[in-house]
Amino acid sequence: MEFSSQKRPKVNSAKKIILSIAVPIPLNRLFDYLPPDDCILEHLQPGIRLKVPFGKNTKTGVLLLLKSDSNIDTSKLKKAHAILDNAPLLSSKDLELLYWAQTYYHHPIGDVFLSAFPTALRKGKPSTLKLPRYFQLTEAGKSIDHQALKNAPKQLALLKLLQEKALSSQEISHFFKLWRAPLKALIEKKYAIETRQTSTKEELITRVAPLTANSEQQAAINTVTAQLDKFSVHLLEGVTGSGKTEVYLQIIQQVLENGLQVLVLLPEITLTPQLEARFKQRFTVAIETYHSQHNETQRLTAWLNMQQGNSAILLGTRSALLTPLPRPGLIILDEEHDASFKQQEGFRFSARDVAIVRAKMLNIPVILGSATPSLESLYNAQKKRYQLLKLPKRAGEAVPPSLSLLDIRNQALQEGLSPPLIRAINKTLAKNEQVLLFLNRRGFAPTLICHSCGWVAQCTRCDANLVVHYRQQKLRCHHCASEQALPRHCCACKSEQLSPLGLGTERVENALHSLFPQQKIVRLDRDRTQRKGVLEQHLEAINQGQVDIILSTQKLGLINSL
Repeated sequence: MEFSSQKRPKVNSAKKIILSIAVPIPLNRLFDYLPPDDCILEHLQPGIRLKVPFGKNTKTGVLLLLKSDSNIDTSKLKKAHAILDNAPLLSSKDLELLYWAQTYYHHPIGDVFLSAFPTALRKGKPSTLKLPRYFQLTEAGKSIDHQALKNAPKQLALLKLLQEKALSSQEISHFFKLWRAPLKALIEKKYAIETRQTSTKEELITRVAPLTANSEQQAAINTVTAQLDKFSVHLLEGVTGSGKTEVYLQIIQQVLENGLQVLVLLPEITLTPQLEARFKQRFTVAIETYHSQHNETQRLTAWLNMQQGNSAILLGTRSALLTPLPRPGLIILDEEHDASFKQQEGFRFSARDVAIVRAKMLNIPVILGSATPSLESLYNAQKKRYQLLKLPKRAGEAVPPSLSLLDIRNQALQEGLSPPLIRAINKTLAKNEQVLLFLNRRGFAPTLICHSCGWVAQCTRCDANLVVHYRQQKLRCHHCASEQALPRHCCACKSEQLSPLGLGTERVENALHSLFPQQKIVRLDRDRTQRKGVLEQHLEAINQGQVDIILSTQKLGLINSL
């Protein structure tokens, strides 16, 4: 299906135009509609959304084709209710990519095309951006003697920050957790005012100079930057601590200096706060984050800012992959080997593979970064389809950690914790250092079993074993998200001999609290970090040295704030 050459039928009336619309239902076909009454013909372009009747309901669909005839008698066609957009939200390249993905992954066309939009747009909400609130100093604020605020250190710190340039409320919150009260005080004192847009245009791309790259890093940077004007795939294989992020940053700087946008994909939500902080420390450009823990308004704002070209960098999980980029320059997948890049429900796809196809369609480079690349990527590098860039040693003065493989056979374990491990934890805590433990299973235990008849709690929707969440007294399926109350007797033989089998982070956390009652222990997994701001609070506490033991799932374990 060709979208770039799509032309409007040569007709004189909207009544003779037929709209082929993708509707999000489990059928792999388009649906024909007549234009709504009193519509503006110029607004009928592929990539706009429309409200359409579907059965007894109303749905939001995406216009893909305009034609002058239909296989269905036009007298039987329904009229679309309304046009939701004055201009296409998806470009011809976006539509081309989505059509390829729909064909390649054999998924219903309506689901695929609507998946490119944030939830708010899928619901038919307006595609308009709410103007951000900016704050800047008044003339009195610019000329004030800082000694006048010596008894108000928070106000003084905020005033110094605003001396550089006007900042949005979001930017201020990045530097100050509790900023509303001091800002209100500055406004009441006539030292600051609210405005709707920044008064100065950013001239510099970076806030601080880049770090000095070693020879391997510089070689990788030079290889990629020499090919920024064409499609290429670079597999950046670097050991942990080799400085892959610094390579990303220096390449991104080159892209930003060309006035282009960058898409950076991460496997897990929990990796975004630290990377966002590092990006904001380095770059002055507008940076957006996009993932499922943001609310509808936040995701809509980030999506529209990228789609309209207001922001230059997007950090996100696989759901950010299809965000429109009017000035695309580079795509980066960090930890490209991670299974989280594969969507396992709904529209199933590999974010890595779709990112490569998107880069090829946009004629831009893509970087796949990993300390342990996937076999597929290594094979493609071996076949010279990808360029292999290696960072074999740690950057700076970093030294590899010492590793010990513990044989726990014939050892008395305390909820999975062996005596040598407990001794190592005690030794580390005695040196006033932090302990980071990994366990790649959340919940209390992976399953619930009956010792009388062997019954195992299984999901009735997908046959996976149900995971015990003891604190909530629930059994939950980690595949399809169904849940039920924790039973008190066996569903098969009515015995009360039920026992949780295996270890989860919740169970190990209980054991850690028993073994180390005086220590501050934090558990980082999806169950604990779902609420807005909780993850950032925990990471800040870890950074400040206020946490002694961190228990994390394997996917959430990439923490460099110790």
